[in-house]
Amino acid sequence: MTQTQIPAVVPPVAAPSKPPSARHTRSLARLAAQSTGATPAGKLIYLCLAISVLLAAGPLYYMVVMASRPNSDITSTPPPLTPGNQLGANITRVFDNQDVMFGQAMVNSVLVAGVATVSVVVLSALAGFAFAKLRFRGRNALLLIVIGTMMVPVQLGLVPLYMLMGKLGLAGTLPSALLPFLVSGFGVFMMRQYAAQAIPNELIEAARVDGASTFRIFFSVVFPILRPAAAVLGLLTFMERWNDFLWPYLTLDAEHPTVQVALSRLSGGYYTDQALVMAGTLLGTLPLVIVFIVFGRQIIGGIMQGGVKG
Repeated sequence: MTQTQIPAVVPPVAAPSKPPSARHTRSLARLAAQSTGATPAGKLIYLCLAISVLLAAGPLYYMVVMASRPNSDITSTPPPLTPGNQLGANITRVFDNQDVMFGQAMVNSVLVAGVATVSVVVLSALAGFAFAKLRFRGRNALLLIVIGTMMVPVQLGLVPLYMLMGKLGLAGTLPSALLPFLVSGFGVFMMRQYAAQAIPNELIEAARVDGASTFRIFFSVVFPILRPAAAVLGLLTFMERWNDFLWPYLTLDAEHPTVQVALSRLSGGYYTDQALVMAGTLLGTLPLVIVFIVFGRQIIGGIMQGGVKG
């Protein structure tokens, strides 16, 4: 009996890859040179970026310089350009000033800005999801009303709001600075636009087929997708409420100041200690810097995703 020999299977030899053309090589080299700033255009871009950084960071740096100097140095000519050694002493004087109550003002601002931020983000996300993905009677009319509130200047509502807070017995208390800003028309519109573009209808229908309720769909499916936009909205809301001066100045009494009201007290009177004002301003700026550092990645990601989707 003869044995049949099975021929060995020779794997196909891959054809040698075609070397990149000279034109392609030059294009890659040009892109690499531009990315490293080796070309005149790249150097110009880096120069513009450096100037922008200096213009943005210059006032912050000079604020630190003035906050760390005695008042006599600030009013001297030429003004100092390097930090001094009085920063700790000036900060201590800010907190020791009983007329300003800066420590209490920091706590009040954190409460007002923090609660308003959480409320605006959650309520705006809920309303934005409803306007974008739910079908109900009067949806378009309600959305037009929400957009219309964005066109009304805030100053027009100060007197009616103040009268309302007085009738509710809240004038002079901390809730009066918070209640009018628990929801935002801009936030609702922003989240509605993001939800309409980022959330496919098939995803919501699949969740409904699985038996999920509307609230379960929102918290388990929708809100994780809206998180980048929520981070941007949260930062904008926190900054707006933290920097608000006019409404807290009108509605709060002397025992419940916010940071901006306390800073106005530092600069009031017949004599203004500029070093004290700058030390208080530095303290009032730190929470915003910390928030941006902590949530910077989510904020930038949300802005980039919004730009790509738009």
